[in-house]
Amino acid sequence: MAFADEAVRRRLLRRGFALEYLTLGWNVVGIVVLAIAAIAARSAALAGFGLDSLIEIGASVVVVWELSGTGGDRQRRALRMIGVAFALLAAYLLAQSSVVLLAGYHPRHSPAGIGWTAATTIAMLGLAAGKARTGAALDNPVLRTEGRVTLIDGVLAAAVLAGLVLNATQGWWWADPLAGYVLAGYAGVEVRAIFRS
Repeated sequence: MAFADEAVRRRLLRRGFALEYLTLGWNVVGIVVLAIAAIAARSAALAGFGLDSLIEIGASVVVVWELSGTGGDRQRRALRMIGVAFALLAAYLLAQSSVVLLAGYHPRHSPAGIGWTAATTIAMLGLAAGKARTGAALDNPVLRTEGRVTLIDGVLAAAVLAGLVLNATQGWWWADPLAGYVLAGYAGVEVRAIFRS
């Protein structure tokens, strides 16, 4: 029985690593795509979403590090690092949303940004679900918590997408910063939960 359990655990660990490497690869490509699209459209939302991709890369690296070792202390340190990533994300969202909203900044239309954020929404929500299931099966709080970072990344991609589409079709430039405030609030709740536990 222990042999079968160990085989299942190894399979789950491989899945956890695969999910994190997929997340890393997607976000590395995303930084390049978003930088090009942000410059072309002069879009603060796309530039900010590129910074969010950097935070997601950092969180994925933490999980890869944690899955490579064992021990409660290692898990606690990994959770704290992810908590810091959430805090940085919340601060970034508050700052970016406030600057864009107060300045009344109107970006250009961005077909490339719309395409990338649509694809990212689907990819990140799928990866987040996989991390939640795998983290629960492994009873690994670090993988589950980072899955929530990935979920926020997917929701943020959807919010940026909505903002880009509403700006392109309705001229509603302010839709994206408003969504950023909601996501910042969620990230703040996650930070509190991580550091209280």
